[in-house]
Amino acid sequence: MDRPNFVFVMVDTQDTRLVGAYGNKAVGTPCLDALAGEGVTFGRAYTSCPVCTPARAGIFTGLTPHAAGAWTNLYGLYDYVKTMGQRFRDAGYDTAYVGKWHLAGHDYFDTGICPPGWDDEYWYDGRRYLEELGDDGRRLWRTGLNSLADLRKHAITAGFTWAHRCGDRAERFLARKRDRPFLLVVSYDEPHHPYTCPPEFAEQFIDFRLPVGPSWNEDLSRKPVHLREWASEYEGFPAPGGFARDPLYFGCNSFVDSEIGRVVEAARAGSGNTWLIYTSDHGDMLGAHHIRNKGPAAYDEIARIPLIIRGPGVAAGSRNDSVVSHLDVMPTMLELAGLPVPPALLGRPFADLLRGGHRDLGRSAFIEYHRYEADHDHYGAYQPLRCLVHWPWKLVVNLLDSDELYNLTDDPYEMNNLIDSPGHAPDRDRLHDALLDWMDRERDPWRGSWWARRSWRDLKRHNWKGKTRFNPADGYRPDFIDYDTGFPPPARNG
Repeated sequence: MDRPNFVFVMVDTQDTRLVGAYGNKAVGTPCLDALAGEGVTFGRAYTSCPVCTPARAGIFTGLTPHAAGAWTNLYGLYDYVKTMGQRFRDAGYDTAYVGKWHLAGHDYFDTGICPPGWDDEYWYDGRRYLEELGDDGRRLWRTGLNSLADLRKHAITAGFTWAHRCGDRAERFLARKRDRPFLLVVSYDEPHHPYTCPPEFAEQFIDFRLPVGPSWNEDLSRKPVHLREWASEYEGFPAPGGFARDPLYFGCNSFVDSEIGRVVEAARAGSGNTWLIYTSDHGDMLGAHHIRNKGPAAYDEIARIPLIIRGPGVAAGSRNDSVVSHLDVMPTMLELAGLPVPPALLGRPFADLLRGGHRDLGRSAFIEYHRYEADHDHYGAYQPLRCLVHWPWKLVVNLLDSDELYNLTDDPYEMNNLIDSPGHAPDRDRLHDALLDWMDRERDPWRGSWWARRSWRDLKRHNWKGKTRFNPADGYRPDFIDYDTGFPPPARNG
């Protein structure tokens, strides 16, 4: 069987509320809605971390962000970690990455240097876009387009934007004649700030109000202290009534949808043996729980992300509510391509969910957070958390603060914290055991007794002595050598 092609499209800062296929057609995403009508929409897909760089690390390495090295914004991947591009290139694929990378560990715009695994001809990170803009253009983009009036004054067109220029390169790649399968990633910065789009897109949303949900006005007394502190920074947001208003953000969200439509059409014109995968790195709180942006929390507004997949044999217009993770995406792609899935990859392939349509009740998603960024102290500096989502439950352990437990079926807005509820202790403890086992099995370097010794449960797992457990094989590195013997261990354990 011929190996399939892959077109992987993603945006930055978009949760499911910003895609019409998830319920609110007024957000203006007809291209993504049409894509959902041709494929499967995952209703319970989760990021591995609700911050840009770590989330991207999870997607493009198949490892937890901390295992890949990029555990906070502006930390790069470890040198020995292989990316999606390297794995598919080494399997005989043409591989190209167009757009925002945010994994070089340098600055927001990266270095302009194409990393291993990708074709330099199509590489187009933020640095290369800035260089194309020149001094006046970059000054305008970063500091001069702060309102609809600014967009009108400067007559911003699609051609000015990073998104449109990414689309140009993607179309050129897809039009190229080739005799090998390909992987194309198109990574848009939009709808991330500064929300650059032609004014006609923002004009559509002058009077638009996005319902935030009842948590916009909830009592935060049972929330962790760091979340109450975060909320205090956004006092007065959103407007009374629980609606988010932001014409530039919503306009930019609709604009990038139109740019995605260009890539979808170009992909459709090619081989029928092509998978198209769409997702976002994380969302924006938009006033839920009195907070905005993303940071040290695992609420669905920032942790649950859109995931739409179209491909051969997928039931058009289907929806799957199995819990899946960004960590599962690359293993699934490898499985679809008939390639081995190395033991080092931590996700579970879900190719069976694409064609079968059944729901897998045994699946879980793990989410982590450490700090917002290496270079500044926004959002509480170091606030480590670990989260397990196993439907309908979500357990969040905030290492330096109090913890949270929610039943997402009964309480979809996560307002009723059940962490101290005696009646829910069995479910809580079952999730806690699974979370601790995952951290141990995955060799989480932050694991230790304090994750087990909580105010609501003290397991006294001190772990002062223990076995050595090497990393599983990643398909590239040689066998590990045992410290005591100087030989490879007879069998890996974990």
